[in-house]
Amino acid sequence: MSFDLPRNVILPVDEVGVRLDPSPHPFERDNEAAIAENWQREMAAKPALYDGTVVLLSALAYRDSRLVGRCHAVKYSTFMLWRKNRERSGAEHAYAHAVLAAGDNALVAIRMGLHTVNAGRVYFAAGSFEPIDFRDGLVDVDFNMIREVGEETGIDLSAAQRGRRYYALSTANGTVIFRRYRVAEPADEIARRISEFVAAESEPEIEAPVIIRNADDLPDGLMGHMKPLIEWHFAESDESSDL
Repeated sequence: MSFDLPRNVILPVDEVGVRLDPSPHPFERDNEAAIAENWQREMAAKPALYDGTVVLLSALAYRDSRLVGRCHAVKYSTFMLWRKNRERSGAEHAYAHAVLAAGDNALVAIRMGLHTVNAGRVYFAAGSFEPIDFRDGLVDVDFNMIREVGEETGIDLSAAQRGRRYYALSTANGTVIFRRYRVAEPADEIARRISEFVAAESEPEIEAPVIIRNADDLPDGLMGHMKPLIEWHFAESDESSDL
């Protein structure tokens, strides 16, 4: 299967069948020394980094509105080396975004904290898939979305209205699986709640909420994959097919 899906186009996704393989990822198995050496450099630059567990793909394909694939648990230090050696690595990264839409149709994203790998960058609150996000061996995308948004912003999306399907955007840097989550409050109120949450945290992951009110309202530091997602949300043609 390897990696077989269209790139740089938004794809409708009705089912995500990405399975967690218990075997080691070949990239981690074959690069132990380089991973350890690179991690020392990463820690010197960002001492707050934690070598937890995330997952990397060894296969992903798009068939009949389905994403199917295979991933492996790896150390975060493995992921950090992979980021510098994506080409010909035999690995790719997938992650999920809850596209947080307010009652006034503005989007609420976040700016990452200065101590993080993506310091100052803007995207929807999110994190890599972890083993906790898998049920019976298959990834639970919504569980990951709700968990990450809650951890980073304090906003509970479990009762929010969900778009009727997922979408995916695959680029050379990775594949984002996203879904619109709509809440009733206006964007200013959501941002106020997030700011209060951040102020109360001893070590917040994010710096602040970022409100995006239209497709031309693009903040500084926006991650490259975000512009197509923002345009997708504000496109009138999409409103007839999704929340």
